[in-house]
Amino acid sequence: MLSKVDFSESLKKKIYLLDGAMGTMIQAQNLQEQDYRGKRFEDHKVDLKGNNDLLTLTKPELIEEIHCSFLKAGSDIIETNTFNSNAISQSDYSLEHVTYELNLEGARLAKKAINKINPAALVAGVLGPTNRTASLSPDVSDPAARNVTFDYLVENYHEAINGLVDGGADIILIETVFDTLNAKATIINTIPNINP
Repeated sequence: MLSKVDFSESLKKKIYLLDGAMGTMIQAQNLQEQDYRGKRFEDHKVDLKGNNDLLTLTKPELIEEIHCSFLKAGSDIIETNTFNSNAISQSDYSLEHVTYELNLEGARLAKKAINKINPAALVAGVLGPTNRTASLSPDVSDPAARNVTFDYLVENYHEAINGLVDGGADIILIETVFDTLNAKATIINTIPNINP
C-alpha cells in the first residue's frame, strides 16, 4: 500500500484520472441470473442477479475486461468492483461468508489488469456505504430505532479492508458517503493501514 506521503507528493506532480462507473459497464452487458451464479453458486438458494460484486468470482474475465478498457482510455486509478462487498450488503444474497474473498479477488483482478496495460496505475480499493444507516431510524414511529450498530459497521469494514489490502490495493476509496457515522466506521479501520 502507498504511504500517505508518497501519494500526496505524487499528486503534486501529476493529475490522476479515475476510471468510470463499473455498474454502468456491467449493466450494458444485459447479464442474466446464470451469469451471476456461475458454476460455483449454481445451487444457491437466493436469486443473485444484480449482485455485481459477485461477478468478480463468477465472471472475472468480464470485470478484468472492464478494468482494461478504462486503462486503455487513460485511467490512472482503477477502482475495485467491491462497492457492496461487505457482509451487510451481501446478507441480501445470503453471501456474507464470501466478503473477504470478494475484496481480495477484487483487488487482485484490478492489479492483474494494471499489470497488463499500465503498471504505473494504482488500484483503489472501494468501500461502499452499505445499505444501512447508523444515524437514522428505519422506523418513522421510533426515532431511536437502529438496524445496525456502529461496532458492527466497524467489524464489517475491517473484514473488507483486510481483503483489499491483502489483494494489493494501493489506496482505499470510501465511496458514496450518505451517513457520516458509517463513514467514521470506515475511517477508523483505515488508520492502521496508513503509513505516516
